[in-house]
Amino acid sequence: MNTLALGPSWLDPDYLIQTFGLIGVLVIVFAESGLLIGFFLPGDSLLFTTGLLVTTGKLDQPLWLVCTLIVAAAIIGDQVGYLFGRKVGPALFKRPDSKLFKQENVEKAHEFFEKHGPKSLILARFVPIIRTFTPIIAGVSRMNYRSFITFNIIGGVLWGAGVTILGASLGKIDFVHEHIEKILVGIVLLSVVPIVIEYLKARSQSKKARAAEGDHGTPDPQQGSRGRHAKR
Repeated sequence: MNTLALGPSWLDPDYLIQTFGLIGVLVIVFAESGLLIGFFLPGDSLLFTTGLLVTTGKLDQPLWLVCTLIVAAAIIGDQVGYLFGRKVGPALFKRPDSKLFKQENVEKAHEFFEKHGPKSLILARFVPIIRTFTPIIAGVSRMNYRSFITFNIIGGVLWGAGVTILGASLGKIDFVHEHIEKILVGIVLLSVVPIVIEYLKARSQSKKARAAEGDHGTPDPQQGSRGRHAKR
């Protein structure tokens, strides 16, 4: 089974699981849930593939244990993100862009949090990139800690256990079991889609920004002509 040729190894859930096992899954879930550098990791597809591989016997741990550990990693990850947000505070919005940090992602998460309130901690779990920054924004906004814990746990269970169990349930279907390699290829492709979309958006915005700067920096010939005529 080899889906690695489709892209970088960190985009291939099957490769990640086969190489690093359950520990690798937990580290990735933790990082994507609350560390700024974890937004690009393939969380949804990784959980789905984990459940799929548990059912097909390629991951030798009981499903209940896998789900419990994944939920714990997701909850702890959000907790770390929240505490980081409380410590950093509004300074986060002034942090300069880098290869792994974009103010645009912070602003999107902030808008998402403002729109949905505390329940954003549940909804954001199912939205790539947004789920990484939402607990941090909750910390920056000084969200009530008890409310945060409550919604964090609910979101962690629904996402961590829910997506994993979905993968495990589909793995019991004969068609899925017989075509697991093709399905894993499809999962890898789906993992790439959000990253490609973000890249295209950033590229488009960059072009628009350069075009706007060019328009402001280039004098209008007609205005110059009108100015000369006015002086006469």
